Amino acid sequence: QVQLVESGGGLVQAGGSLRLSCAASGRTISTYIMGWFRQAPGKEREFVAAISWTGGRTNYADSVKGRFTISRDNAKNTVYLQMISLKPEDTAVYYCAADSSGLWVSAHLEVYDYWGQGTQVTVSS
Repeated sequence: QVQLVESGGGLVQAGGSLRLSCAASGRTISTYIMGWFRQAPGKEREFVAAISWTGGRTNYADSVKGRFTISRDNAKNTVYLQMISLKPEDTAVYYCAADSSGLWVSAHLEVYDYWGQGTQVTVSS
């Protein structure tokens, strides 16, 4: 079993930056695809970004391309999401997820086996 704990969320003004962290425990995630998803009030959970186990492949939602960067440090068993130029529409609970198959840098939430509890990001206008 893998436990995922997100941190780094908070309240920020539009145009600001935040870095989210996802710390894994229970086992190494070095061979897992890791992803970030978000869910705004009244909306479905949506894909944000994903990264391969080596970090060599990434995938981003069109809405965050050029503003968000996903990265990982396998030695620390941690994944990051650097967010810049934040917009009010980025307001959501952000979730970290792990795909144990390690095959595809997928945007589909159903392929992810493990999920964190989420961290709130609020962007004020």
